[in-house]
Amino acid sequence: MGNRLSKIYTRTGDAGDTGLGDGSRVGKDTPRVCAYGTVDELNSTLGLLRTESGPTVCAGALDHIQHHLFDLGSELCVPGYAVLTADHVSWLESVLDHLNESLPYLEEFILPGGTRGGAICHMARTQCRRAERDVVALGRDADLPPHAARYLNRLSDLLFVMSRHYVLHQGGEEVLWKKARPLPAVEDMT
Repeated sequence: MGNRLSKIYTRTGDAGDTGLGDGSRVGKDTPRVCAYGTVDELNSTLGLLRTESGPTVCAGALDHIQHHLFDLGSELCVPGYAVLTADHVSWLESVLDHLNESLPYLEEFILPGGTRGGAICHMARTQCRRAERDVVALGRDADLPPHAARYLNRLSDLLFVMSRHYVLHQGGEEVLWKKARPLPAVEDMT
């Protein structure tokens, strides 16, 4: 594993490249850097979500997920390094199943929103989907950690289910998509 930072700025990336965990240098816009950067962005959004009042089971799961995402970022930063296992994916599935069993059945699509916590979950879900796309793009030219894409795929599903729990916990209502809504008069919107 690479060295921990003791000095925050090094000036070594000023020309547009960065160091990977194995010591090699690559451009900051390479698929590998984009993939672990998006995972880091997702992890930051989950940190914001954890500041919201939410169901205890969600907070407990998010604590573990943030650590998993840090591990995943390490996997992506160090070619050939792997930490996440099939058990991590199975664990996400078990959390998802547990949370989903107590929710009302959905007959319509849900729009992001409902409450602040629900909206943050949806932001995280879309970032997770982007991270998954970035990992798949990286995999076209490089070997991937074996469970990276599967983990992100399950996590995005879990974040959707968590959004529903946050809306319920925070006393909001899910915003259901309505197909072919008539356009309102502007004066009716004020």
